[in-house]
Amino acid sequence: MGLQFAVKNFLFHLLLLLCVHGSHGDAREMTMSNVLRLPSEDNNGVSDKEMHGNHHVHANPSSDTDHMDPSLMVFFTLNDLKVGKKLPIFFPMKDSSSTPPLLSRDEANSIPFSYEDLPHLLQFFSFSPRSPQAKAMEHTLKECEIKPIKGETKICATSLESMLDFVKETFGSDTQFKVLSTTHLTKSNTLLDNYTILEKPKEIPVPKMVACHTMPYPYKIFYCHSQQTENKAFVVSLVGDNGGRVEGVAVCHMDTSQWSPSHASFRVLGIEPGTSPVCHFFRGDNLVYVPMHIHV
Repeated sequence: MGLQFAVKNFLFHLLLLLCVHGSHGDAREMTMSNVLRLPSEDNNGVSDKEMHGNHHVHANPSSDTDHMDPSLMVFFTLNDLKVGKKLPIFFPMKDSSSTPPLLSRDEANSIPFSYEDLPHLLQFFSFSPRSPQAKAMEHTLKECEIKPIKGETKICATSLESMLDFVKETFGSDTQFKVLSTTHLTKSNTLLDNYTILEKPKEIPVPKMVACHTMPYPYKIFYCHSQQTENKAFVVSLVGDNGGRVEGVAVCHMDTSQWSPSHASFRVLGIEPGTSPVCHFFRGDNLVYVPMHIHV
C-alpha cells in the first residue's frame, strides 16, 4: 500500500488546506478541497464526525457566517427538507486519486494508534511536533479516545476490516447490509454553493445505522459510530446555483439531549441541546451503513 504514498498525500492536502484558510476572500469562492481538515478556531476544533448542523443563512449569508469555516455549511433543520428550499452547502468532491489510502488490517496493526504514542508517531512520519501535521494527528487521536456519549457505540477504524467488523457487531453477524454515500452527478465549480431541493426527499427507514466519517491523518481513518436514539435518513436531490447536481445523503438526529452544548451544530443553528432535531449532509467520502432489507 505504501506508507510513503500516504504521507505524501497527507502533506499535499494539508498544503491545500492552509491555502484555503489563508485566503481572505469570500468562502463561496473557495476552489480547493480540504479533505484533510485541520482543527481551527472557527469550528472550535471539531472533526468531521461532529458536522451535524447548518445555520439559516440560505441564499444570503450574514456577516457572521461569512467568517465561519465553510466546511460547517452542511447543517439544516428537519423543516428545511421541502421542495424548492435553497440551502448553502459545502460539498467537496471525492477524489480517490489523491486521498490517503485505507490500510489493510496487518499494515494498520503494525503502527501504534494512540495519543500516548504521538511523539513516536511524529518521529515515524518525520513530522515536527509544532507542525500542522502534528496538530491534525493530535486532534484525531484525542477525538478517537473520547468516551462515547450515552447510547452511542464507536470506533476509529484504521482498516477496512476493522470498519466492517464494527458494522457486523452493530447489526448482528447474520445481517446483510449496504452502504450509502453522497453522489455528485454533475461537477460544481465551487465547494460551497446554494443548492435547491428538486423533489420530495426520499426517507430511508433506519431502525439502526452506522455512520463513518473521515478524520485527518497520514492514512485513512474512519470515525464510525451508531446511536440508539432515533435517527431519520434521507436521499435528497439537489441542484446548485453553479450547475452542480448532487444526490445527497442526509441524517437527522431526533434527540440531541446528550450532545455537548459546545457542539458545532448548536452554534451554527442557534439552538440548545435537545430542543430540536439536527440534520446534516454527508460528504462524498463519508459512508452510511444500513441493513440490507432497507429499500433505497
